[in-house]
Amino acid sequence: MSTTVTFQVTTASGPRSLTLAYARTGRGAPLLLMHGIGHHRQAWDPVVDILATEREVIALDLPGFGVSPALPEDLPHDLPTMSTVLAGFCEALGLDRPHVAGNSLGGLLALELGREGHARSVTALSPAGFWSEPERRYAFGVLTGMRATARRLPLPLVERMARTTAGRAVLTSTIYARPGRRSPEAVVAETLALARAERFAETLRSGREVRFTDDVPGIPVTVAWGSRDRLLIPRQGVRAKHAVPRARLVKLPGCGHVPMNDDPALVARVLLDGSRDQEDSALSTSASTVAL
Repeated sequence: MSTTVTFQVTTASGPRSLTLAYARTGRGAPLLLMHGIGHHRQAWDPVVDILATEREVIALDLPGFGVSPALPEDLPHDLPTMSTVLAGFCEALGLDRPHVAGNSLGGLLALELGREGHARSVTALSPAGFWSEPERRYAFGVLTGMRATARRLPLPLVERMARTTAGRAVLTSTIYARPGRRSPEAVVAETLALARAERFAETLRSGREVRFTDDVPGIPVTVAWGSRDRLLIPRQGVRAKHAVPRARLVKLPGCGHVPMNDDPALVARVLLDGSRDQEDSALSTSASTVAL
């Protein structure tokens, strides 16, 4: 079950009150999880129970997605604003530089939080921002098409499609390498989340000029990429390694763009290893790095 927190952040327009929805479970060092564009916090459900045995897991609905309200009209859904909002969210929950992890858009946000000194470690799964311009246009075109399809399909048809393996493949094979593993209920819920995402178009537009080219010094960074990612192709991981030279670059064999569903045990292991204290992470870096 999700809960909400209301907090204030300082913006160019002055202090603003914001509300975000999240779920919190487990014990241990805090680990903040952030989903991709058009998704919701339930994207992490396949790995949460595993993570919660060693971490306090906070899975967040980003502003304008899931059940979190969008930002006020005068606040853009861009990278600097989102970073400010997420830092305020962490402060409101008493999270002092938590470990952070994200997928796609969430991976980009995790890297930005790490770069700005708000994270103890970063694990980014197929993060946005390492594309070439043709790759960006391709990914944005696919995402726009997925969104249009989700909005056009009647709910009874989505429910019927989700009851079959073939139907789940039609609905989710762009993001999952193994869509048949996703439950019918989850597929229906995430199709609705995509259709109802309040700030999908604005968030996508704000990413047109985004390139993550800065290093993230001083903390452990893991970048992991599914070998069957059809949205952000795996060679983008090599660019991420060039931008963040000390990062571990990990291959996720047989996984798609949202790998948590395709291989929960592997992804949970990567997340746990990536969110260890800096000294422990340094000891495991060379053994855990796999070339793409």
